[in-house]
This record gives sequence, C-alpha cells and structure tokens, in this order.
Amino acid sequence: MSQLKKGATLTYLNIFLSNSLGLILTPFIIRSLGQSEYGLYTLIGSFVSYLTLLDLGLNNSIIRFVAKYRAESDIEGERRFLGTAVWVYVGIAMLLVLVGFILFFQLDNLFQNTLNSEEMSRAKTMFLILILNLAVTIPGGAFQAICNAYQFFIFPRLLNIIKYLVRVVSVFAILFWGGKAISLVIIDTILNISVILISMFFVVYKMKVIIPLKIFDKNLVKEIFSYSLWVFVYGIVHLFQWNAGQVVLGMTTSTVIVGIFGVGVLLGGYYNAFAGAINSMLVPRATKMIVDKKNGKELTEAMITVGRLNGYLLFFILTGFYLFGKTFIKLWLGDSYSDAWFVALFMMLGMTMLLFQVFGNTILEAYKKNRFKSLLSLFTVSAAVIAGYFLSPEYGIFGVIYPLTAALILNSVVMNFYFIKIFEFEFVHFVKQTIFKQVLIYGLLAFTSFHILRHLTMNSWLSLCIFAGVYSLIYLLFSWFLVMNDYEKSFLKKFKK
Repeated sequence: MSQLKKGATLTYLNIFLSNSLGLILTPFIIRSLGQSEYGLYTLIGSFVSYLTLLDLGLNNSIIRFVAKYRAESDIEGERRFLGTAVWVYVGIAMLLVLVGFILFFQLDNLFQNTLNSEEMSRAKTMFLILILNLAVTIPGGAFQAICNAYQFFIFPRLLNIIKYLVRVVSVFAILFWGGKAISLVIIDTILNISVILISMFFVVYKMKVIIPLKIFDKNLVKEIFSYSLWVFVYGIVHLFQWNAGQVVLGMTTSTVIVGIFGVGVLLGGYYNAFAGAINSMLVPRATKMIVDKKNGKELTEAMITVGRLNGYLLFFILTGFYLFGKTFIKLWLGDSYSDAWFVALFMMLGMTMLLFQVFGNTILEAYKKNRFKSLLSLFTVSAAVIAGYFLSPEYGIFGVIYPLTAALILNSVVMNFYFIKIFEFEFVHFVKQTIFKQVLIYGLLAFTSFHILRHLTMNSWLSLCIFAGVYSLIYLLFSWFLVMNDYEKSFLKKFKK
C-alpha cells in the first residue's frame, strides 16, 4: 500500500479515534470541571487560538514550495527555501511572545463583565502556558509540513495517533485525581513539545533533509509571503468560523452558554475534519498537476473524484446527525446541551458545498490564486461575527450561528464562479457527477427515515445504537448499489489490499 493510501487510512483512523474517544472524554471533562470551569477552559482556548494566526500561513507554504521544488528536481532551491523558512519562524516565535505579552494585560478589560476575580486569575495562568505552547508548536509544525511535502504521510499521522491516545489516558488520570482546567493545558503543552522533538529527529536524521541555517534569502522571503499572506488571511477566517462565536458569547452572555456553543462547534469540527482529512496530502498532487499544465477538464475530473469520495462521508455524517444527533447529545451530556445540536447541524449545512470542493481550494493554492477566496471569506465571516455580537444578547446562541451559516453558504456559491475564471471549472458537470445524485438518493433516505423514527421510541443508548446501526447498514447498501460507480468500487477493493 502506498504512502498516500496508508496515510489516508491513518488519518481517518486518527479522526475516528479522536472523535469516538473525544465523545467519551468530553462529558467526563465537563462533569469533572463543572459547566463554568469547562466554559472558561473553552473560552481561553478559543481566545488564544487566534495567536496561531502568527504562523502566517508558513506551514502551507512549506508544503507548496517544497512540493514544487521536488516536482522540478530543484534541490538547491529547496534547501535555500528551508534555510530561509527557519529564520522566518524564529521571527514569528519572537513576535508571538510579544503579542501574547501585550494581550495578557488586556484580559481584565476584555472579560471584565463575564469573569469574576477567581476565574480571571485562572484564565491568566492558562493564557501564559498556552503562549509558551504556541511559541514552540507553531515553528515546530514545519517538520510535519516537510513530511507532507515529501509525501511521507505515515510517520506524522502515526505519531499524532500515539499523541492523542497518551493525551486521553493523561486527561482521565489527571481529572480523576482532582486536576482542573490548568492541568489540561499543561498536558497539551508537554505533548506538543514532545511531538515536535520527535518530528525534528525524524526529518533531520531519518529523512536526511538538509536545512542550511546559514542561508537567508531576502528575495525568497518576499515570494514566500506573497503566497502565505493569503493563507494567513484565510487562517483568520478559519478561526473566526470556529472560535469567534465562543469569544463573542463570552463577552455578551456567560461561560455556560459558551460551553454549549463550544460543544456544537466541536461536533461541527468533526464533520469538517473528515472531509479535510487528506487535503494536505493532496497539495503535492495538485502542485504537480499545475507544473504539468493540466487543463480545466482534467482539473475538474480530479475535483469530481475527490468530491464524490468525500460526499459519501459527508452525507453519512450529515443525515445521521440530523436523524440521531439531538438524541445523542441528550444522552451524552443532558438536556441542558440540546441547543448544541442546532449549532452543529447549521455549521454542517453551511460547510457541505465547500467541503465537496475542497480539492478546488488546493488547486488555487497550487496556482497561488488563493487571494480572492481569503478576501471573500474574510469579508463574509467577519460580517457574520459582527452581526452575531449585536444579535447574541437577545438571541443567544442562535444570534451567532445563523449569520455564520449564511456566510458559509454565500462563500460556496461565489467560489464556483471563481473556479470557472481561474481554471475553467466545469460546474454543471461537477454537480451532475457529485452532488445531484447523492442529494437525491440520500435526501430521500433521510426523509423516509425521519418519518419512520417519529413513530418509534429512542430514549436509551441501546435503542439509539440499534436504530443508528440499521440506518448505517441501509446507507451503505444504498451507496454501493445506487450511487457508487465502477471506479469507486474498484478503488475501495484495491484500497483494502
């Protein structure tokens, strides 16, 4: 089995483990910390995550540029790039510490209306630890980016699986012995630093990648940032999409509401993770297609292949969550978290078209044409966040999630016109080959299942598992006999080998 297939398998295994174990771990964390402490943990984590923007898109640049140099067999160019990138990362780490130091003294002003003095003290401690975490992990991410660019997909994904399993065991142990939110932050920091050190050893001593520290090419810095700037801008949008809601609600409502919204975002994130699982592995492929000057029809066919494969997972999760999600959340966390179902469902609906066309975004990155997507998303999602700020005091969670969903749908519509402009994307052909048939068949299945389930009782884990299991089996049968084409069936058969 190739690196790509094994890497994809490990990626989905990682997602399955993190999702399933996360579903078990989350209620344990909430019960151990309490709703207020969990909300505080979610709030500070979301707030600090904005500092990950100081990566400035450099990890994506490493994957794209190194893949390009390798496609062109330009060894000297690759080494010059990596040597320059290291020094750029040193500057980023210093900038991050400086910005974190400034923000530390603004925490009182930002959250004075929602956090009491004791919560503020714990928030400041977690903030400082997380700043240290990011100052190390942002530059350290370069090593896994190099692995992806070299198409060494197995090692970093296997390492991430081990890291997650160790984290689960550590969190259970720490909370069982009375640990608090600060303990969780410390665990994550230690694990992240450990993974970086192991990744660095693998890249330098096993892959034999040479990173000449004596090289710093000013002209190359300009070229790097001409590309990474727009990845950075899109990073802002990504964080707005996943974390701004918690921060807005933390400023206008309470930590309890933040916790409920955070659970919805967590579940929506699982949906996003499944579709984007192999995206970073596809960047080298897209870059090679651009270097080889593939035409619009060939690029559209590549989008169709990836989109259809993603579609089976997307519709399975979306329809399954629509049918069983509310019952699952009530059994999982209790009735007080039922609104998290609406948050997750609307986020999934808003992201579906974008996730279907995820390879199209990868093509734009290979072309270095990601500016429009970044600016569009920045405008629409920022407008949604601002609207959420004014609507949340009256409408709470719904005042935040409705504008955000509208922004995501608008983005997906506009981006199709941009795909057509940049690489002659055949939109109608794409829709016929991917979305149309799947929407028709899976929509009918979900509609029928909904009306059947209305007349059945589903109020225990046993009944939920039975009904969800039956639906899953029917979904698989529909997929195999009614939706999948011969190529996909043969692909799955070969994938097992």
